Amino acid sequence: MTQSLNSAQLGCWRAYIESSQRLFNKLEDELRATSELSLADYQVLVLLSETPGQRLRMGELAGQLVFSPSRLTYQISNMEKRGLVTRQPCPDDRRGSEAVLTAAGLLTLREAAPQHAASVRQHLMDDLSETELAVLTRVFDRLGERLAPGRPSSDATTNIS
Repeated sequence: MTQSLNSAQLGCWRAYIESSQRLFNKLEDELRATSELSLADYQVLVLLSETPGQRLRMGELAGQLVFSPSRLTYQISNMEKRGLVTRQPCPDDRRGSEAVLTAAGLLTLREAAPQHAASVRQHLMDDLSETELAVLTRVFDRLGERLAPGRPSSDATTNIS
């Protein structure tokens, strides 16, 4: 049997969807205006910059970004055209390929990071108390773990209005 959301759950769901989309749009608009990067571009650059050798297998990068393989291929191809990354064969497995951060990509990230961090602070962090920050971190960490690939999903179906 399908169970509808109660009014408190529906209010929470709608507030989450609307505010998260507004936040995403605001951060995306500001990042594009100051760096010509999308949030997806920025996240790829961050992940590659944090990895030893500044390279990741495409499948691993897709998993970390929560992208489908085809979406990642499109994303990396677009970034390659702008000189931010290259795609190279995996040295230990020639069947796979890796996304590799270029010097231009690293410079672009370093130039974009201060303004992007200021936007994140202004539009999200400055409005949260330490307690709220801790609660949101716990909630989203738990949801992320539960929704991670390979975890069994619940049999219960929920009707979302």
